[in-house]
Amino acid sequence: MTTTPLTLGLIGAGNIGGTVARLAVAAGHDVVLSNSRGPETLADLVEELGPRARAATAAEAAAAGDVVVVSVPLKAYADVPVEPLAGKVVLDTNNYYPQRDGQIAELDDESTTVSELLQAHLPTSHVVKAFNNIYSLHLLSLARPSGDPERSVLAIAGDDADAKKTASDLLDSLGYDAHDVGPLAEGWRYQRDTPAYVGLYVDNGDFEHPVHADGARLDGLLAQAKRYRDME
Repeated sequence: MTTTPLTLGLIGAGNIGGTVARLAVAAGHDVVLSNSRGPETLADLVEELGPRARAATAAEAAAAGDVVVVSVPLKAYADVPVEPLAGKVVLDTNNYYPQRDGQIAELDDESTTVSELLQAHLPTSHVVKAFNNIYSLHLLSLARPSGDPERSVLAIAGDDADAKKTASDLLDSLGYDAHDVGPLAEGWRYQRDTPAYVGLYVDNGDFEHPVHADGARLDGLLAQAKRYRDME
């Protein structure tokens, strides 16, 4: 499959955001990077990535991106700019870590999910949950061309079919198949501490040895997560 080059905006350029940027540049996309500390702090990463990359503010990255990746600590999700993201596909990589983010009541009582929080904050955007259940080093090392028998699959969830198609096409260009879990409300199935979170991509719990993960394996772990929740 040939994917039209995009400009990918990144709000947050840490481990996952920086890795997505590396994969995107390698795939022929342009990237506009931002973080909470200012564009000047991204000079080394921009130099590493080359002429397809530039640094900007979060609002500028949001405005520039055809697709935008939000990869900030969850406690900062309300700082994501709203207006520049109107009508855009936004990929949410976030996870809830109470020790970092503080207690968030609606997540603790399971009345909503992480990506639904971001969608509520961005009511005119189309949020797709992606990249949240794999370590950054594994995300970089497991990318494979389309058709490779050792290509891995990444779970996505979202409420808009067209947005999920856009996300799937982007993932394909970055070296991954996409596995549609359903609406954002189902994103909990591959959140932190579920069977489909990070361990899916390693060999028998050995995080030094990443392995490819296919859709059948992911399906089984998503179902296992539901059985665990049903037993609670």
